[in-house]
Amino acid sequence: MSTLVWTRPETPPAATLLLAHGAGAPMDSAFMNKLAAALAAEGIAAVRFEFAYMAGRRTGGSKKPPPRAEKLIGEFQTALQAVMTETDGPLLIGGKSMGGRVAAMLGGGASLPGRVAGVCCFGYPFHPTGKADAEWRLPPLEDAKRPVLILQGDRDPFGSKTELDEVTLPAHVRLTYLEDGNHDFGPRGRSPATLDGNITAAAKATATFAQTL
Repeated sequence: MSTLVWTRPETPPAATLLLAHGAGAPMDSAFMNKLAAALAAEGIAAVRFEFAYMAGRRTGGSKKPPPRAEKLIGEFQTALQAVMTETDGPLLIGGKSMGGRVAAMLGGGASLPGRVAGVCCFGYPFHPTGKADAEWRLPPLEDAKRPVLILQGDRDPFGSKTELDEVTLPAHVRLTYLEDGNHDFGPRGRSPATLDGNITAAAKATATFAQTL
């Protein structure tokens, strides 16, 4: 397992969020750095880790695609066990895109520790881009045994607000849209929204979610 990278608030955290990266960018990408800082500013300790395929790229490994999401559940669980030895209090699991999908899969498993209170998905990949009619990835959300919060850009090509308005999600799944956001929450230039503003809004929604659990 890769090294755990902590971003802690200045005061004791309301909760700790174990945060996995997306399929193509590492745990210290610009998005992940901004998100971790925003979460800490809202009183949530963010702890990041990397799946082995991504960590291998740092040591000269090939840029091979990630394994299938279900094959990463064990690595996420290993990171969770490590975090549980380092902190007390409520835990959340989540991630960016693919990382959030793996977290949701873990959230439906029989071995999920009782301390895990919820799942947070930042840009959930509801379907492959351009394939909304073919393959919806709803089972991890439907099977989750904890409340799920999804933070979604309203024009995310992996699941836009227009598309999701036609889908019925389980009652335990909460959906917060980020104004004019794409998959990385970035708005278009003419939008009054900003990337930093959307990331802050996502962090605030996460903190509110944690307080309700």
